[in-house]
Amino acid sequence: MSAKTAAETKQPTKPAKGGGGKHVYDVLKTEILSLDLKPGVPLDETSLAQRFTMSRAPIREALIRLSADGLVEMLSNRSTLVAPVNLADFPRYVEALDLNQRITSRLAAQHRQAADIERMREKAAAFDDACKNGGHLKMSATNKDFHMAVAEAGRNPYFSRSYGMLLDEGRRILHMLFDYIQESAEDELLGSEHHEMIDAIKARDVERADALAHAHTRGFHDRFRRFMGANYITDIELQVDYSE
Repeated sequence: MSAKTAAETKQPTKPAKGGGGKHVYDVLKTEILSLDLKPGVPLDETSLAQRFTMSRAPIREALIRLSADGLVEMLSNRSTLVAPVNLADFPRYVEALDLNQRITSRLAAQHRQAADIERMREKAAAFDDACKNGGHLKMSATNKDFHMAVAEAGRNPYFSRSYGMLLDEGRRILHMLFDYIQESAEDELLGSEHHEMIDAIKARDVERADALAHAHTRGFHDRFRRFMGANYITDIELQVDYSE
């Protein structure tokens, strides 16, 4: 099946009344993040309008929102593609993730309230449950929910927004990584690390929260290096300088 055919032959889905562009956005976002729609797949507005049984206007609205999320690329010739996963830029992505993860954890340790700790534990438990009973998309969604609970406890919406965008951008990488970890005899999923981070934040231990966030990013990077090696991809440099 060709890439274009894969995008066009999904079963028609009907939105809730008044859903329109939001429904299309939600469905396509799920399919992109779960890799049902592969990087580079063309998204034709006419074909999507037929699939969703609606006009092209809400389709265009959904594609614009997905473009703002970095999940599709809208080209100058008016064609649209599912955005590639740019592995060559992975080290720069990890650098940005590391800094955001550390500052949001530090702020959470400084400003957290009792309700924030309760919410973090709830989100960490949801991730643990997804690891046992959910698919990879649920795992990446609950992982993001946990980290956003940490970020929001820091009471800085600017860091929270930028961190949320980075987490969304990495969800397709996590989808690949979770599959590898679940099949690996050497790697473990990330749940215990989440609980250690919560304990440090609850104790208002800023330096430990920072160190655990840093180690969490390092672990993500190292696991992805092993995934790349296991899949015989050897022509991309994935070095990141973790020095302070």
